[in-house]
Amino acid sequence: MLNLLRRITQEVTAAESLPAALDIIVRRVRRSMRAEVCSIYLVDGSTSEYVLMATRGLNADVAGTVSLKSDEGLVSLVGRRAEPVNLEDAHIHPSFHYLQGTGEERYRSFLGVPIIHHRQVLGVLVVQHEDKRRFDEGEEAFLITLSAQLAGVIAHAEATGAIANLNANTAPKGFDFRYKGVPGSSGVAIGRGVVVFPPADLDVIPDRRTTDFDEEIQDFYQALEAVRQDIRRASNRISQHLSADEKALFDVYLKILDDNSIAGEVVKKIKEGNWAQGALRHVILAHIGQFNRMDDPYLRERASDLRDLGRRILSHLQEKAPNIVERFSEPSIIVGEELTASMLGEIPIDKIKGLVSVMGSGNSHVAILARAMGIPTVMGALDLPYAQLDKVDLIVDGYLGKIYTYPSEALIENYQQIVDEERLLEEEYETLKDLPCETLDGYRLALYVNTGLTADVARSLDRGAEGIGLYRTEVPFMVRDRFPTEAEQVVIYRQQLEGFAPAPVTVRTLDIGGDKALSYFPINEANPFLGWRGIRVTLDHLEIFMAQIRAMIKASADLHNLKIMLPMISNVAEVEEALALIRRGYAEIKEEGYNVKMPKVGVMIEIPAAVYQVKELSELVDFLSVGSNDLTQYLLAVDRNNPRVADLYNSFHPSVLRALFSIVDQVRGEGVGLSVCGEMAGDPMGAILLMAMGYDVLSMSSTSLPKVKAVIRNISMAQAQYMLNEVMKLSHAEAVTQTMTRLMREANIERLIRPAKTNEN
Repeated sequence: MLNLLRRITQEVTAAESLPAALDIIVRRVRRSMRAEVCSIYLVDGSTSEYVLMATRGLNADVAGTVSLKSDEGLVSLVGRRAEPVNLEDAHIHPSFHYLQGTGEERYRSFLGVPIIHHRQVLGVLVVQHEDKRRFDEGEEAFLITLSAQLAGVIAHAEATGAIANLNANTAPKGFDFRYKGVPGSSGVAIGRGVVVFPPADLDVIPDRRTTDFDEEIQDFYQALEAVRQDIRRASNRISQHLSADEKALFDVYLKILDDNSIAGEVVKKIKEGNWAQGALRHVILAHIGQFNRMDDPYLRERASDLRDLGRRILSHLQEKAPNIVERFSEPSIIVGEELTASMLGEIPIDKIKGLVSVMGSGNSHVAILARAMGIPTVMGALDLPYAQLDKVDLIVDGYLGKIYTYPSEALIENYQQIVDEERLLEEEYETLKDLPCETLDGYRLALYVNTGLTADVARSLDRGAEGIGLYRTEVPFMVRDRFPTEAEQVVIYRQQLEGFAPAPVTVRTLDIGGDKALSYFPINEANPFLGWRGIRVTLDHLEIFMAQIRAMIKASADLHNLKIMLPMISNVAEVEEALALIRRGYAEIKEEGYNVKMPKVGVMIEIPAAVYQVKELSELVDFLSVGSNDLTQYLLAVDRNNPRVADLYNSFHPSVLRALFSIVDQVRGEGVGLSVCGEMAGDPMGAILLMAMGYDVLSMSSTSLPKVKAVIRNISMAQAQYMLNEVMKLSHAEAVTQTMTRLMREANIERLIRPAKTNEN
């Protein structure tokens, strides 16, 4: 059963079009279940009708032309209930409706299961028999399991099929294809897509139209010959250690690359209009799919050999391709399966209009980086056919998490108005730069920034930041291929400290692990967010920790504005050990003759254990800073980088709000500084609630700071506390955001956050 499910899924995944995928499903299901009929009905998004899209057993000629209304027939009953319907005699059921022209009148037994993707019913998979008999539990379970496995494949095939036949260079505007993701960074971007991808990875190569067939074919043949030479050299190098049979394997590889085999297929794809890399991907993955479906284990293993050959050809092709910077002649919308910070680091910032990532969530590090740079971003667009979006006109709606491809002139005009309104808001924010963040009734709130790059300093000061609430030291570690030396770290930290002096600069010790990896210090774990990360790593590697501490303190010489923050604290013992080491480092630097003062030390409150020991921790340190991103993640048991559960990650969940309020309540009167440095602090709605709770400092991206200041300066503390009291009574996260939106509208401050027209789309 499992092997059958695997083979069907693999075949469908490899299909090149939606009709082909659906035909595979009905053909294979009918045969494997020995059913007389198998059909697939898909929901038409515009009419909500169930359209017969593919069938084996009924009249295939009417597929795509006949349909059932949303309240008509057994198929729609399955869809409405979102559960299976299994009948011995379908004709006597009150919901039975004969679909003219299908020839189903002679079939009595009926089993229909819904095809559900992300809680949305995409369609119904149906099997039927002529005789009256109920399908047994095993058959029903098989169909349910298959439907669940294929739902995502069908959703992607639907999305891909929608634009598969459009030529990006010649297709007229006006299709307005819409795809849903999750908001990553607010704002709107209108422009052309550029698909980026990691090197030598066949799976993520996009399709790209070409008319210069001769050049692409020449490049392909040059790459092919380079791989042939590599194989011959490898064969000659180790031939003396191999038997005749083993040496013959290299000859097999050379034959696979022969013009009459894969090479010929790639050339054919190029002549059909795809560039060499895209053509190679199509051919290699199609052959891999065929090998994977074979029953013989030896033949299945050949799929890995084929992938290796494909990757080698691709590597040589990419050596000749223009580098990533050369691809950007104008500001563009960057699209990728999984965008990373290193990818963005290779692209000039002035060439990035917007970002779209298939993987990740609104609190992925790429999204956080995008917010810091003010780039409209959508994450977690799982059904987006990204490989077909190179040089395609796009609109990115970072407010609502939507992407539009081939937008109409009317849609572009609508979104251009939003862009224009955003520009006016930015001009309004500019007038607030030198004004204090103070409520209408005189309450003063300090606004700091989160930084990670040298460039952040000037940008943050220009936005009116009063200090750095979080400097992420892992960033300079991540852009190197080795640990930076103590001397190199001194230079890096000095830039941050000097740039903001005499204002305070909070430097966090190295916070790696989880989703923050160093290529030269790999941490491979089954549950990385529950594993070796943050303070746990650095206390286990004192050479790393002490080099950091010494560098931080040296960098603060004569400035005296350093604060040190410890991440991922889960118990008092960790803080005691770290404090002892910091004092030791301070004493050593002092003895070396540096003019330094013992820095203030604080801890991050970002896991539930710390929330419940916050009073004991406050007795040891000078300040506490809540990392709302991780605290939300751990309280809700939601991986913030997983787009499948992105909707569950919500900092306005009542449990999160109660935990945040509890922290303030526990340390009231203890004399410790209390701040929030997670993304919630940069959300104007979150900033109001955090201020009302009693947090002294909010630290955020420089892009978010003007919005927060504008909102705080236009309400009173009394209004903020009223809002807090109202939402603390609520039991649903959605109710919290809806209530806050209403209260902010009534206070006439919602207009300060986003253009008015964003609510219309």
